[in-house]
Amino acid sequence: MPDYPAELAIEPWTGPAPSATVRVPGSKSLTNRALIVAALARGKSVLTGALDSEDTRVMVDALNKLGVDVEHDKETATIRVEGCSGRFPASEADLYVANSGTTLRFLTAALAVGKGKYRIDGTPRMRQRPVADLLQALNGLGAFTRSELGTGCPPVVIDADGLDGGFAFVRGDVSSQFLSGLLMALPYARGESVVEVEGTLVSLPYVAMTLDVMREFGFEPSNRKNKRFVVHPGRYNGRDYAIEPDASAASYFFALAAITGGTVTVEGLGSTSVQGDVQFVDILEHMGCTVVRGRDKITVTGGPLRSVDVDMNAISDTVMTLAVVALFADGVSRIRNVAHIRHKETDRVAAVAAELRKLGAHVDEQPDGLLIIPPDPSALTPAAIHTYDDHRMAMAFALAGLKIPGVTILDPGCVAKTYPRFWDDLAATRTGSA
Repeated sequence: MPDYPAELAIEPWTGPAPSATVRVPGSKSLTNRALIVAALARGKSVLTGALDSEDTRVMVDALNKLGVDVEHDKETATIRVEGCSGRFPASEADLYVANSGTTLRFLTAALAVGKGKYRIDGTPRMRQRPVADLLQALNGLGAFTRSELGTGCPPVVIDADGLDGGFAFVRGDVSSQFLSGLLMALPYARGESVVEVEGTLVSLPYVAMTLDVMREFGFEPSNRKNKRFVVHPGRYNGRDYAIEPDASAASYFFALAAITGGTVTVEGLGSTSVQGDVQFVDILEHMGCTVVRGRDKITVTGGPLRSVDVDMNAISDTVMTLAVVALFADGVSRIRNVAHIRHKETDRVAAVAAELRKLGAHVDEQPDGLLIIPPDPSALTPAAIHTYDDHRMAMAFALAGLKIPGVTILDPGCVAKTYPRFWDDLAATRTGSA
């Protein structure tokens, strides 16, 4: 990983509006899903375009400790996985997953189908992130899992002796990762499993992404309107799998075009993407940007920005990006139906509100989102942005510094979680390519 300073001053954009082409790294969400499925599969898989970041490294390290042969060639962005056919070779392991929610939740479910005793722990913030609903669902299917401290959060202990199958409920309003973890593991249960979603399922496109990865590796559960899933016993087969560039990461460069009035093209990400976060450009288009969608690239050109009132439940990883864009729009913007992002790397609703206020905005923090009233451009103020050890806070608020002199990002190294070279790519847009 690169060396990062303790803080980073963002240079305001000067000169002509940008005209740049960017290729962001592979999707974290796809990489970690493909790693789990490939590890459970029979035979060898080769994942190309794979992301190298803290989140994917902790997943690779955990799989290696579990006895799965995983080789990560960072230079070629390729990961080779020798699948374990649904049974991890190691019968015990103590795993550290940092603050990677996908690694925690996907591994917890996957380990339950094997045989052995396992413990998963992470950072202090990870010990605040909920997992009780997943544990309850697994236990209803025949597992023996528990929160070690009785908090409903990690550390998690799994006494694994396979899953019987059966019927389970899983809450949908906290994290879609509970459902995704279950779905990826359940083909290896001894009997048929039925999973019913209680309440509204948040971040629905991420479940669609999970189903797509499962399908690519040869297994597809029955899906009844995203409310009930029926999973018969089966298996995955190893294969070559290409991972798309990360649509959440691309949002920062689309937003750069919107804020500066320039033009940015993101390559490798187009209209056929399986990632819901490509819909971020639809919001920018509504705000006044011009968007050209190709099969393998998307181009955004900024224009005068108007405010927006938008339900971002399905693409909540881009909330912080849009909040910064709203700082430069004409009128009051509302972001709603994202209460679940309070349970992410930080309470993202509260964090975004606090940092926007430092820059001069009036922000009404609501239970499920934000009302953002931008100040007059002359009233925008410099600020040191606290990032809360949250990669998306750092990357989103860096964009504010392109228009507001005196913005400094504290702990810029937190971007290593999903996008280690972000600062280099952001700087490269000034020369036209990244």
